[in-house]
Amino acid sequence: MTHSLREARQALGQQLRDLRKDAELTGRGLADLAGWHSSKVSKIEYGKQTPSEADVRLWCRYTSAESQIPDLIAAVRNIESMYVEWRRMLSGGTRRRQHASRRLEANTKLMRWYEPVLVPGILHTAEYATAVMRRVIDFYGIPDDLDAGVAERMERQTVLYRGDHRFHFILAQQALTTMVGDVDTMIGQLDRLLAVMSLPRVVFGIVPHDAEYRAPTNQFILFDNRLVHVETISAELTISQPREVALYRKAFDELAEQAVTGTAARTLITDALDQFHHAREPR
Repeated sequence: MTHSLREARQALGQQLRDLRKDAELTGRGLADLAGWHSSKVSKIEYGKQTPSEADVRLWCRYTSAESQIPDLIAAVRNIESMYVEWRRMLSGGTRRRQHASRRLEANTKLMRWYEPVLVPGILHTAEYATAVMRRVIDFYGIPDDLDAGVAERMERQTVLYRGDHRFHFILAQQALTTMVGDVDTMIGQLDRLLAVMSLPRVVFGIVPHDAEYRAPTNQFILFDNRLVHVETISAELTISQPREVALYRKAFDELAEQAVTGTAARTLITDALDQFHHAREPR
């Protein structure tokens, strides 16, 4: 659980605890009135459990605080949005998720994106995107809308050419050689990266294999200075707590200092391309 999620739960729990105390109810007394297990009140108040909207309504009813219901339910929904399981997010297929990303990217002036293993989604070729999203569909067992999802991902790339958006991409060198699809797919994707590097609004860097360890890292995307998306195996985290966003900015700055750009980055890409061309040659 991220600090943002934990702190949000704890803050909500403190509000609910204050309502209970103002109503001169013990935790056990409130649990008895609501028909809950005796430990539920304590778990909610100390941020160990997020109350449901129904829980909030009962809590406010028995503490005579019905006027607080709208604000408290809004807080619950905000907590739920911080941690969204992939199976839930992708329950209708991949297209809806791609469309949501497209809206967020369109409303961002500066996007900073770090990827340790794969090429950022907004830079995919159709073939690379197809291979990645096929694995997503198979891994999570979600509805197969591959063609629609890939089409939406391709539409996301229009933001690279319109408006006053700016982009700073950093890849670990591993992302250049992680096999996605087949050799031809990788050759096409690396060629695409060479083209992207020339865009005036894009800064493109690669952290070499032998770079020194300087900061904890995982895949993340910074949207201006307002929020961060982090993809884990089970869920996507949305981080908006300013202190945590600042930590991701600090990590990105460390990575940017280590990354090579320009001719040096182009050389790493062309070296990887040469390897794939060689692998394609008949033996």
